Amino acid sequence: MNTPSTAPNWDNYSRAQASGRWRKQSAMMGQHVTEAIVAAAQMERGMRVLDVACGSGEPAIPIATLLNGTGEVIGVDLSASALQTARERATQRQLINVRFQQAAAHQLPFPDNSFDRITCRFGVMFFDDLPSALGEMYRAIKPGGKAVLLAWGPMDQPYFETTIGTVLRMMPGASLPESAKNMFAFGIPDSLARALREAGFMSVEEKFSKYPWFWQGSPLDVWEYFQEVAVPFAPLLKSIPPELRPQVDAAVLQAIARYYDGQEIKFTATVNITSASK
Repeated sequence: MNTPSTAPNWDNYSRAQASGRWRKQSAMMGQHVTEAIVAAAQMERGMRVLDVACGSGEPAIPIATLLNGTGEVIGVDLSASALQTARERATQRQLINVRFQQAAAHQLPFPDNSFDRITCRFGVMFFDDLPSALGEMYRAIKPGGKAVLLAWGPMDQPYFETTIGTVLRMMPGASLPESAKNMFAFGIPDSLARALREAGFMSVEEKFSKYPWFWQGSPLDVWEYFQEVAVPFAPLLKSIPPELRPQVDAAVLQAIARYYDGQEIKFTATVNITSASK
C-alpha cells in the first residue's frame, strides 16, 4: 500500500494502541477467516511463503506455526507499529521460521521466483496501484506457485450493517468515504479473479464463503473497537455532529445487541477467497 495524503493512515498512534488493547478479541474474531486462507493456500513443510500486508501477523504467524520450524515465512507491511506487534507475537511463540519487514506491495524487495506461496488477508482492497501490486506478486512467486488473497465481500453483512450502516441511516445525506468503499470492491463476483488473470495468473478460482465472526464481549466493546481500528471509516465517524452522537451510539448498540447472547456477539463474515497459480 502506498501512503499518499488521501490514503487511510494505518500507522496512527490511536489505532496501534487500540490494536494492543483488543488484541485477544480481535484475533478470536478473525480466527475462522485466517484458518480459511491458510487452508486454501495448501501449505507444505519447507515452503517459502510471503504474506503481503501482514499487519500484526495474520496469517504469517499461523502459517509459520503450521510449518513447524521448517521453511521461511516473511511478512511485509507499511505499518511499523503493526510489524512491531507481529514481531512481539512471533517471539512470544518462539517461532524461528518467520520474520517481518517494512515494504510496499507494489515494490516487493525480493528477487524473481522467490516464493512457493503468497498470501494476503484483508489487504488487497487497499492497494493504491492494484495492477502493479499483483504484478509484483506474480514476479516474486515461483512457477507453479500459488497466491491466495482474501477480501471482504459486500457491505451488506452484520458487522458493517450494525455499525457503519446504522451511522449512515442516522445521517441522511452522508456517504461512505472512498477509502471505505474500497473495502468492498471485491464483493462483486469475478472482480478480483479478473484482476489476477490480467496480471498473468492462471487457474484462478474465486469463492465467496461465510464464516463465524464472533466477538467475546459486549456490544459497547465491539463498537469502541470498531471506531478505534476501522481507519477507512474514520472521516465519516468524525463527521457525526456532537448533538447527534448519543442517538447514533444508542442506535448502533441496539443493532449490535440483536447478535449478542450475553457473552458473545455472533456476527458472520462473508469474504472472497481467490486463489491463482503462476
